[in-house]
Amino acid sequence: MAKQLEYNATLVERIDLEPALSIFKVRPDQITRKGGPDEPWFVPGQYLTIGLNRVESGEAAEGEDDPRPPSVRRPMSIASAPEEGETVEFYIRYVGQPESDLPLTHLLWKIQPGARMYCRAVATGKFTVRDTIGDDDPRVKLCVAAGTGLAPFISIARSRILRDPKARLDDIAIIHGASYSMSLGYKDELERLAQEHGLRYAPTISRPKEEPEWTGLGGRVEALLEPDRIEETEAALGLSAGELRPDKAAVLICGLNGTIAQTIINLSSRGFVPDNRKLRRALGIGDERKASVFWEQYDSTPVIDTNDTALIERLRAQLQAALG
Repeated sequence: MAKQLEYNATLVERIDLEPALSIFKVRPDQITRKGGPDEPWFVPGQYLTIGLNRVESGEAAEGEDDPRPPSVRRPMSIASAPEEGETVEFYIRYVGQPESDLPLTHLLWKIQPGARMYCRAVATGKFTVRDTIGDDDPRVKLCVAAGTGLAPFISIARSRILRDPKARLDDIAIIHGASYSMSLGYKDELERLAQEHGLRYAPTISRPKEEPEWTGLGGRVEALLEPDRIEETEAALGLSAGELRPDKAAVLICGLNGTIAQTIINLSSRGFVPDNRKLRRALGIGDERKASVFWEQYDSTPVIDTNDTALIERLRAQLQAALG
């Protein structure tokens, strides 16, 4: 059962991009470095756990027998780069229809800069370039981001430029999906990185009919990788037709489980092999075949149901045809 959290961090800035989408900048009282004093205190792509106590954040109790827990905490991907210092940035959407009785976002939206909160200042997670494909891998890193799933990819791109202001980002391709253009957080920054450092960036909105002035790509981000649209996406990213294939690219996905699952399905016809061991076994993929699709997931719910025989057989056939 959740207990009252001991606050050890301060919300130093909050940027509301729209009523239900905000950037929260948090400064822990003290950080924990796993490496030496000169090593970055986290690796781009990692996450921190943040939390709040219900009453202290302004959430009134529902009487003495309030069944809700006294506090809540959740892992959140870090959007800032380690080179920016000890203040960390989180890109968060308010959960309008929560699955729990006490969603963290309902407490976060009640606090303002200066408020105290909890932050477990030990970064963790393996969704990093280093722990997936490797820092020295020359292939294009296709980053598939749905909504606030963009956060780890912002951290990865920022970090490289902060380490070397003249660095090129031609090997990083970000496709980011949101419902409306106003929900495409960090769009200006990403467009600047594209113009000045060669980042490959293609935003898409899922409701283009409601924005007739929008001239970019339309549809959910995973739809951009459907077999009949993937060449359009390659062109938008400045890649040649057919270049999104495992020997030329690796894929990193962050977003809702549906986005992750459909991206894996869509890319199977190009021969992209998932990293998940259980899914690989279901698809008959041996350990000798290197993974080329990786994803960030904070819960244990399988993104693809390995008991769905029809789907697994279809994926297996598509992969075998692509891999030969």
